[in-house]
Amino acid sequence: MSKKVLVISTSLRNHSNSAALADAFAEGARQSGNTVEQISLQNKQIAFCKGCLACLKTGSCVQKDDAIEIVRKMHDADVLVFASPIYYYEMSGQMKTLLDRANSLYGSDYAFTDVYLLTAAAEDAEGVDRRAISGLEGWIECFERAHLAGSVFAGGINGAGEIEGHATLQQAREMGAAIA
Repeated sequence: MSKKVLVISTSLRNHSNSAALADAFAEGARQSGNTVEQISLQNKQIAFCKGCLACLKTGSCVQKDDAIEIVRKMHDADVLVFASPIYYYEMSGQMKTLLDRANSLYGSDYAFTDVYLLTAAAEDAEGVDRRAISGLEGWIECFERAHLAGSVFAGGINGAGEIEGHATLQQAREMGAAIA
């Protein structure tokens, strides 16, 4: 049965390496017959969460920006995929801001169960993505039906487009193709 897959690229850089991972994952997921939508946070206006918790009463944030539509799509997706550059050994700030703004999903009848993380960094040592994975797992922990289904880390790449030909692109493609 086809799943609804939402792939969110959080890098703001043109031709980003994490966005290339997202494209490869999406390609694999489409080839397996899934419905895939890709969203980039480039040119999106997403304000910081104000912590007012009004979203838990109304089901939507009081701030009217691009996060409202993205969070609605997150709610309806069976599979969530986040692609992020690693900044100072952590997910991008814009990814963290989006996760904070998705607070209205808490306590809702969200559809997602599988969550994936795709990351890229200049540093290529073991565990560079550990804190980003941990941060996402902290968010996932608030959604009892959801779990981290997998992650791909591309290390040793820095400049825009440097990921071309990197083995992790195939790894991301295969991970996407495995969604059934």
